[in-house]
Amino acid sequence: MKRSFTIYHSPDADDAFMFYGLVSGAVEHPDYEFKHELSDIESLNHRALRGELEITAVSVHAYGHLQDRYSILSCGASMGESSYGPRLVARPDAKFGSGSNLKIAIPGKYTSAALALQIYCVGQGIKPQIMPIHFDEIISAIQEGQVDAGVIIHEGQLTYEKSGLKLLVDFGAWWWDKTGLPLPLGVNVVRKDIGVEAISAVAQTLRSSIEHSLAHRKEALEYALSYGRGISAEDADQFVGMYVNQRTIDMGEEGRRAIVRFLEEGRRYGLVPPSSGGIEFVE
Repeated sequence: MKRSFTIYHSPDADDAFMFYGLVSGAVEHPDYEFKHELSDIESLNHRALRGELEITAVSVHAYGHLQDRYSILSCGASMGESSYGPRLVARPDAKFGSGSNLKIAIPGKYTSAALALQIYCVGQGIKPQIMPIHFDEIISAIQEGQVDAGVIIHEGQLTYEKSGLKLLVDFGAWWWDKTGLPLPLGVNVVRKDIGVEAISAVAQTLRSSIEHSLAHRKEALEYALSYGRGISAEDADQFVGMYVNQRTIDMGEEGRRAIVRFLEEGRRYGLVPPSSGGIEFVE
C-alpha cells in the first residue's frame, strides 16, 4: 500500500500550474500518493507555525520562524526578479511620507511581502501603521481610503492600474538593486520528521510535476486559468511566466543565497527570530 501525503498550497494560477502534472495523473510515484488541499498562503503560514502540515507552501518570511522543524525543497519556489515582485501601490493623489499616521495594508503578518515592506521602511526611516488585510481586499481598502497604501501580491501585481492605483515601490526591483539577488517569496517545505526517504520522494515528484507542466504549457495553463480569479488568459500566461520558470525547477545557488540574505536582513532588524541552526535545502 502506498504511503499517502497531503500537499497544501494556495489556490493561485502559478501554484495550480506547478501541480498540474500531479493533478492530471501524468506524474506519479510508485510508493507514495499525493492529495491536494488549497488554502490562502497566510493561513498555510499559520498552520505550519503550529506544525500541523507535513508538506506545504509557505512564505519565506514564515520559514524564518519554521526552519528548526521544516526543510526547504529546492524546487517549487516563487521569486521576484529585477523587474517584478510584490508592489506597494496607492491612490493617484496619495503622498507617501514618513509620518507615523501612514497606514499600509499587508497581505498577512508572515508573508514575504510584509517582510520586504518592513525592511524597506526601516531603510527609508518610515514608521507606518501596518495593517494585515486579506490579500484580495487590499485594493478595495486603498480605493475606499481605509489605508493610504497597500502591498499587493498574486494577480493584483498585473491589474492594479486597471483599479486606478499607482505604483510606489516594486519590491522585486528594489531588492535586486539592493542585493543583486531575486526576492524570495514562496517555497515548498517538508516537515523533517516524515523521514529522509519520503522527503526525497516529495522533492522528486514535485520537480517532475513542474517539468511536466512546463513541457505541456498550453494544457497546464488552461488548468491554471481556473484559479486566476477572473483575470484574462493573457494576464494568466504572464503571471505564470513570472513565477514558474527555470528557477522553479531548481532555485540554484543564487536562489539559496537570496533566501539566506532575506532572512538575515529580517533578523538584523529584529523582524525574524534567531535560529539555532542553518537552513536545510532538499535537492
